[in-house]
Amino acid sequence: QLKLAESGGGLVQPGGSLKLSCTASGGRRDYYGIGWFRQAPGKEREGVSCISGSDGSTYYGSSAKGRFTISRDKAKNTVYLQMTNLGPEDTAVYYCAASDMEPYTGTWSRQSDYAWWGQGTQVTVSA
Repeated sequence: QLKLAESGGGLVQPGGSLKLSCTASGGRRDYYGIGWFRQAPGKEREGVSCISGSDGSTYYGSSAKGRFTISRDKAKNTVYLQMTNLGPEDTAVYYCAASDMEPYTGTWSRQSDYAWWGQGTQVTVSA
């Protein structure tokens, strides 16, 4: 059974940066797509970014483009989300999730494609 564990969340000032990690254990890890999602208070969960397990293709939601970078370290079974220029609107619980379906533009943020989810890590952007 694949398990995902997020880390790296915390409190950061506006304009600051954080790097989230998602470490996978158990199951096959080389072909899953790993996505980052977030849920702000009172809002629906939304897709932030995704990286393909097969070829490393990356995808970003509109809120992440130009500010966030997703990357992976296969040897460590870890996917990272580097977040820069954070603002209060980025405050949310961030989840990583794994899919055994190849992500594509237009489908990568489809939450029903993701069968495994982590517990989430809180990111709070506040002065």
